[in-house]
Amino acid sequence: MEEEKRKDAVRLRPYRPEDCRALAALFYQTVHAVADSDYTAAQRAAWAPEEMDLARWDSTLRAHIALVAVTPERYAGFGDIDETGYLDRLYVHADFQRRGIATALCDALETARDFPAVSVHASVTALPFFARRGYRVVRAEYVLRNGVSLLRYEMKKTLR
Repeated sequence: MEEEKRKDAVRLRPYRPEDCRALAALFYQTVHAVADSDYTAAQRAAWAPEEMDLARWDSTLRAHIALVAVTPERYAGFGDIDETGYLDRLYVHADFQRRGIATALCDALETARDFPAVSVHASVTALPFFARRGYRVVRAEYVLRNGVSLLRYEMKKTLR
């Protein structure tokens, strides 16, 4: 039991370029598994296509404050925030949902700098998580991803 617990222990660490391919795969798997009740298969495929621009992902993750949640054996999640306080990505693998990983990532990212506020574009799936954290909806909007319309919410949380 104790060995199993250690094997599954999650820690946060800074992003490294060698993480990029695995995080893109985690993103793909998470969107397709976790958002299936809120978005159609076509919407999920447009949001998280099989082929992604890894160079662009790596570039933005290196430019932002990016954290990775890992166990000794696998990736559990990741998130990143830019210099303005825009929370760009926050994804937790389906196998690690409801274990406090998104909360730990979000706590660390929100306090990474002295941001007056943090903003995010939340999916329908993520809306309740951010609302529980004190984010308020600024507006609902539809965006086009690969020619497919997706509903998301612009949300903001005042920190100071």
